[in-house]
Amino acid sequence: MPDTTTRLELPFILPAQAQKHVTHNEALLRLDAVVQLVIDGESVDPPASTAEGETLWIPGPGTAAFAGHDGTLAVRQDGAWTFIVPQAGWQAVFRDSATVKIFDGSDWQTPALPEALSLDRLGISGTADAYNRLLVQSPGSLFNHAGDSHRLSINKASTGDTASIILQSNWQARTEMGLAGEDRFSFKMYGDVTGWRQAIGISPEGYVHHDQRPLARAALAPATFTPAAGSFTGFDTLHLSGGDMALGSPLASGHGKPLVVPASGYYLLALTVSCDDAAHQLHVSRNGASDIASHSGSAGTSGVTMLVWLDAGDTLALRHANAAQYQFGYGRTELCVFLL
Repeated sequence: MPDTTTRLELPFILPAQAQKHVTHNEALLRLDAVVQLVIDGESVDPPASTAEGETLWIPGPGTAAFAGHDGTLAVRQDGAWTFIVPQAGWQAVFRDSATVKIFDGSDWQTPALPEALSLDRLGISGTADAYNRLLVQSPGSLFNHAGDSHRLSINKASTGDTASIILQSNWQARTEMGLAGEDRFSFKMYGDVTGWRQAIGISPEGYVHHDQRPLARAALAPATFTPAAGSFTGFDTLHLSGGDMALGSPLASGHGKPLVVPASGYYLLALTVSCDDAAHQLHVSRNGASDIASHSGSAGTSGVTMLVWLDAGDTLALRHANAAQYQFGYGRTELCVFLL
């Protein structure tokens, strides 16, 4: 019969053994050291000061009291070091890293995750919560193929629910794209002044809608009159409008208001003119200072189109280079503008 147990090497109390309590106490000390094993750290040098029960792993050739005990556990008991050889399969908590490791016969290893794993929450370099059940905090994320293609799917329960991606700046949501409360794909933007707006929508049939494209079809109320040479006429009705295109303050001439451009970009202008005087000269004026489109030299109703760059805040009005009688109104003398 051996003197110790196979797995923990606990000493047996042998027949006719004197001072049996010594053997019994030695076994208790060993049990206290290895059951619910906690390793306080790794060191090849004995620490200058220790606490009773402190346990260290000696990973290599030791010095001083640790000499000759590499690959063992040094346990402080009764003011001295006791050395225990771990067995393959032992499990311990490493206090300094708060990790559980398993001894493989030569070193302590962090156990690998099982191939099939089901978790309620997962935080990578962060803490997941009840809403954000998956949290990844890293410079990047890579979803790679497994041989050919790769698809990322986001599923919602029904049409009225949402399946979308939100992009944030300093935790403030700025963009949302996806199926937001409908089955139409949309791009939504958040502005500090405007709040949330849908910028682009794509119907299930594939039709693309630019919901906030600046545009206007502007005209004065139906009337026929002769503006003075050098004067300006504006508009008082937006028959079509979008993207914050609006009318400004009344013109000094008393004939309407200028059109105010909400955003910088390339715009297509379409000026329609209804005039019986072939000698007329009518211009689209930017900020009352420069002409960016002109129409002249034909009687009746005709038009001209022009591609121009406009800045946010620019105003558009009609400048009359000479006196001529115009028919104003929808389908007569009017201006259409839209951002490309």
